Amino acid sequence: MPLLPFSFQTETQQVRLAVLIDADNAQSVIIEGLLDEVAKYGIASVKRIYGDWTSTHLRAWKEKLLEHAIQPIQQFSYTSGKNATDSAMIIDAMDLLYSGKLDGFCIVSSDSDFTRLAARIRESGLKVYGFGEKKTPRAFVAVCDKFVYTEILRNIQEDENGEGDKPALKTRKEFKPDQKLIKLLCDAVDDIADESGWAYLGGIGQKIANRSSEFDPRNYGFKKLGDLFRTLPQFEIDERQQENGLGKLIYIRYVRSK
Repeated sequence: MPLLPFSFQTETQQVRLAVLIDADNAQSVIIEGLLDEVAKYGIASVKRIYGDWTSTHLRAWKEKLLEHAIQPIQQFSYTSGKNATDSAMIIDAMDLLYSGKLDGFCIVSSDSDFTRLAARIRESGLKVYGFGEKKTPRAFVAVCDKFVYTEILRNIQEDENGEGDKPALKTRKEFKPDQKLIKLLCDAVDDIADESGWAYLGGIGQKIANRSSEFDPRNYGFKKLGDLFRTLPQFEIDERQQENGLGKLIYIRYVRSK
């Protein structure tokens, strides 16, 4: 069978994602950063946002919908103090899941009510990417394949608009990691280290993601995982030139105390 044209291969292999946003539990300022983040994992085939659009408190979201082609789903608040939006999102998510046309879901909310939904989607073999504030209950964070705290997405957007101070890259003296973080990094390095103790940075990142869905170097003020490792005296870094000369590969080794 002849090979498909490259453009067609790329198109057919694209990961299809549904982005479902709980407007009552997310701020409109994150939308640009959110969609940029989603694009790292695949294409947003479905973009829906849920809330009571007759309410004035969603005015900021209304201004973003047309610009980003997000479909608003009306859900009236039938009872004061009860969030009917959650039920609407869950029903739609299950309908989309059973359609068999998607590869994963992006659930944007800080509400623990979506914990079981995320677990059910993963049981079906699809990826779940969660997006919420740092106040998000641990149960929802842990059940996702990847969880991104929206504070870092808001910071990105504020920087672009000139409304926030761009955080400077932290130095070794400024960064004070806790033992939990050090153990997470050490365990990931040990998992794939060769006989001399060196481990490829890309593989380390995957091992960390398997152990901690919410880990992200941006949570600590670093753009990349390599930048984080460079500030830690517990690790050595070796940059190796690729054989084809097109770039360098970064390797990490844990410096064990004697």
